[in-house]
Amino acid sequence: MKMLKYKIEAAALSLLFAAFRALPLEVSSAIGGFMARSIGPFLRANKIAKSNLGMIYPKMTFAEQHQLIMAMWDNLGRVAAELPWLGTDNLFKRITIEGREHLPTGGNPVFFFSGHIGNWELNSVIAHRTDIPTSVIYREANNPYVDKIINGIRSHVTAGLLPKGGRGAVKILRAIKDRKSLALLIDQKMNEGIAVPFFGRDALTAPAIAELVLKYDMPLMPSVVFRTKGCHFAARIYPPLVYEKTGDNEKDVLAIMTLINKQLESWIREKPDQWFWVHKRWPNA
Repeated sequence: MKMLKYKIEAAALSLLFAAFRALPLEVSSAIGGFMARSIGPFLRANKIAKSNLGMIYPKMTFAEQHQLIMAMWDNLGRVAAELPWLGTDNLFKRITIEGREHLPTGGNPVFFFSGHIGNWELNSVIAHRTDIPTSVIYREANNPYVDKIINGIRSHVTAGLLPKGGRGAVKILRAIKDRKSLALLIDQKMNEGIAVPFFGRDALTAPAIAELVLKYDMPLMPSVVFRTKGCHFAARIYPPLVYEKTGDNEKDVLAIMTLINKQLESWIREKPDQWFWVHKRWPNA
């Protein structure tokens, strides 16, 4: 029964993506936002968003919280509707890019990181369009058929898709050996992770990115794509993070992950309505 359910979900998603692709991009994006605003408040995830916001912004009024959550759902719906357009000129031309001078040259690989903020999928598009072969480390969807559909789209703008966990570890090392850059969204909870401060509270965080940059001396580069208005975006590429290698690996990993979380936090504080508040990022959420 589970596999039948998965196939029905995948078929529905395929039809929805086909509809989004058939319409003008601006219309698809707006419809995606409308659908998410209409459905999202009735989902269990909406309660998680309220809980997270209550912890991080305890002085926020009910009206302010409601407005932020509705804007969050709008952004998430638009991201989904824009996904079928991922490799197109029509979508790429809507991105203004600040910090191109920080992008690697000469085939030197780097490790990009970002979070589920704005339209995070466009980070891969920018790397692809600026001729930086980048393999993306991602969390596999629970539904394998949905995973195949989404990754079929992503495959056009990446140099490889590497699943998190043991199954992808060998592929990650191979990508590094082949001098490909790597990219990872680092703002999700990992039960086997380490406790790292995030908005003043410890949050379990995957340390692999810090372990890899320390071992292979890869520059660690922040990158974010905010939504400006409707279906238009502002991307920022930052210079590599500066950190100290003391020789104490455990201490250095924690220090790097703390820097990463601080960068994520600064983005979220700037555009709180564009972050993925529906995720159980903190233990008590």
